[in-house]
Amino acid sequence: MLGGRYRQQGFLRMFLISLLTSLVVGAVFFVLLGYENFVNSPGQRVPESFDGTVPLPQQIAVQTQNRGTTVVEEVARACMPGVVGISVLRPSGSMIFNSNGEEQWGVGSGVIVSSDGYILTNHHVAGGKSKRIIVSLADGRNVDGVTLWSDPVLDIAVVKINLDGLTALPLGDSSKLNVGEPAIAIGNPLGLQFQRTVTSGIISALNRTIQIETEDGINYMEDLIQTDASINPGNSGGPLLNSRGEVIGINTIKVTAAEAMGFAIPINVTVPIIQRFIEEGEFREPYLGIFAYDREVAPFIDGKLSELKEGIYVAHIDENGPAYKSGIRLGCVMTHVDGKPVNTMMQLREILYTKKPGDKIRVTHVSKGKTEELEITLGEKDGKVRLTR
Repeated sequence: MLGGRYRQQGFLRMFLISLLTSLVVGAVFFVLLGYENFVNSPGQRVPESFDGTVPLPQQIAVQTQNRGTTVVEEVARACMPGVVGISVLRPSGSMIFNSNGEEQWGVGSGVIVSSDGYILTNHHVAGGKSKRIIVSLADGRNVDGVTLWSDPVLDIAVVKINLDGLTALPLGDSSKLNVGEPAIAIGNPLGLQFQRTVTSGIISALNRTIQIETEDGINYMEDLIQTDASINPGNSGGPLLNSRGEVIGINTIKVTAAEAMGFAIPINVTVPIIQRFIEEGEFREPYLGIFAYDREVAPFIDGKLSELKEGIYVAHIDENGPAYKSGIRLGCVMTHVDGKPVNTMMQLREILYTKKPGDKIRVTHVSKGKTEELEITLGEKDGKVRLTR
C-alpha cells in the first residue's frame, strides 16, 4: 500500500509539472504570435518600445515607391519632348541624266532649341541638297521642315518648323565640362524604329581632333567632346546632356573601329547662331577667310605644329578674303581676337559668330617671330570660297 501511495504521488507530481510546463510554453507562443500579428497587421501602431531598426513591410513598400529616380531617369523624362527625329529625302545617284533616278530617305536626330521651332542638328543629317525634310515630334506629329543654315566642317545645321509652344531644351556651358562627369545621349539609332533611345556614360575626354572627309576634301573637326555614351548611326544631331538636363553638345560621329568612342560638337559654338536666328530670324555668317589648326592637330600634320604652344596655325587662306587683305599669311599664328585668347578653331568661331559682316575685329598674330596686331573688317560668307595652302 505504501509503495502504491508513493507511485500515485509521483504520477501526480509529474502530471502537475507537465501541465505547468505546457501552460508556460503555450503562454510564450501566445505572446510571440500576438506580438507578430500586432506589428505586421495593416493599420496597427508600432509599440513605443520598438526600436525601428527593421522596416515594416508596409514601410518597405512606401520606400520602394518613393525611393527617388536616378539622374538618367530624370534627365530622360524632362528632355525627351525636346528631341526630334529628322527624315531627309535625297536623290540617290545622278538625277540629271536619269529622270527615273531613285530617291533615298536618311534619318537622324535633332534638338529643339526654341519654342517657336528652331532645331539644331548635323550638317550631314540636314545640310546639302534635299527634296523634303520631315521632323517627327515626341507627341507623334510629323511636320515639314526647312534647313536655314549649315556648315560641313563644323557639321552643324539649323532646321526650322512652323510650330509654337514646343519644348526647348536648355543649353549648358561646354567650356566648364570635366572629364569623368556624367553624359547622357538621346537620339534615334538605326532609324525611327528605335527613336528617342537613351544611353548614358561619362565625358571621356575633351578637345579631341578627328580627321573627316567633306565635300571640299579632307578636313579636321577640332575641340570635340569624347564620350562613352553609345552613339550609333541615327543618333547624329541629337543632344549630349549633362546631369542637369542641359545640352552640352550635338552628337556627330563615332569611331567604328572601337567600342564606346563617340564625339559631340561643343554647344557653345552654336549659341550665337541660335540667338541670331531667334532675335532676327536669320544668321548672316561673318567671313574671315582662313582655316587654322591648333596643336591637337599636330599628329596629322608633318611637323608644322610640333612647336605650337598657343594660338592657331593658319594652314589655309582665301587670297581674296579679309584676313589676307589685312596682312595675314600662311604660317601665321593667331593668338588673340579682340583681346580674347584663341587656342582652337572652335574658340575662333565662337568669337566670329557673335559678329556681323562689316564688323571690325582686332587680331593679334605672330609671323616670323614678330608679334603684330591687325584690324580686320569681316566679310560675309556666301557660297564656296577657295582656300589656298
